[in-house]
Amino acid sequence: MAFSALCIIWGVPYFFIKLAVLEVSPFVVAWSRITIGALILLPVAWQRGGLRAATGHWAAIGAFAIVEFVVPFSAISYGEQWISSSVTGILMAAVPLSIALLSRYFGIHERLGTVRLSGLILGFVGVAVLVGFGTIDGRQGWIGVGCMLLATIGYAIGPLIIQRHLSAIDSTGPAAGSLAIASLILLTPAMLTLPTRLPSSAASASILILGVVCTALAMLLMFYLVANAGASRASVITYVNPVVATFLGTYQLHERLGVSGALAFALILLGSWLATRGFPTHGPDAVDEAAASGAP
Repeated sequence: MAFSALCIIWGVPYFFIKLAVLEVSPFVVAWSRITIGALILLPVAWQRGGLRAATGHWAAIGAFAIVEFVVPFSAISYGEQWISSSVTGILMAAVPLSIALLSRYFGIHERLGTVRLSGLILGFVGVAVLVGFGTIDGRQGWIGVGCMLLATIGYAIGPLIIQRHLSAIDSTGPAAGSLAIASLILLTPAMLTLPTRLPSSAASASILILGVVCTALAMLLMFYLVANAGASRASVITYVNPVVATFLGTYQLHERLGVSGALAFALILLGSWLATRGFPTHGPDAVDEAAASGAP
């Protein structure tokens, strides 16, 4: 049940972000969902002793806050002003490709064999097909793509920081602490870009869902799932989320994906699956958890 719930929960943020940024600035959207998540998770972490356990690890937690929350949440909200939510979801499927390339810089050394190299090539061909065959329009569309690629790098680095520096402590501490730090970092940009009038009920509800369900509840479910089913099984979520995002964008927002978009989708998913196969016994949790924990 946790797996099924998370497959849906981390597939829907792009839909609600798209609705929210129609009326609210990207920084306000990112700050609001992060702050809501922090207010929910901080009491949980305090009760479990996670915050006390995090003492002495605040440098790593601060770095995690920036690359996992501040940069990706802001970049995705900013980029979705110009590209569709379905394209956003598909580009996020490239997170495992980023992990495969960056993991060696975090102490996970694995020979890049034929299968994994083929996966990387297929994945990047998929990205090229997605952005190069009519799916993206104009300079702002390309800025949007750049924002999504920046977010994928952040989602790849963040969990690797946890694996390298924070894996020995209760996970609720880094999660709640990093959300609190991210909220403080984004407070000033959010206050400077507050809307001049009260957002509609649709935009407000979207932000509330993003904070409560897609941030706080999703983080708790992920910790539970990794602890009880293993990071390897949890990583399959990475391949299901874009399907949910594409379905919502296509059928609820009437976004047009086209043949090239569907082909790119298939190439990115296949490439990501191949690129993250065959990690060594000393590093699979790092890579799999990174693939699973890129919270959108």
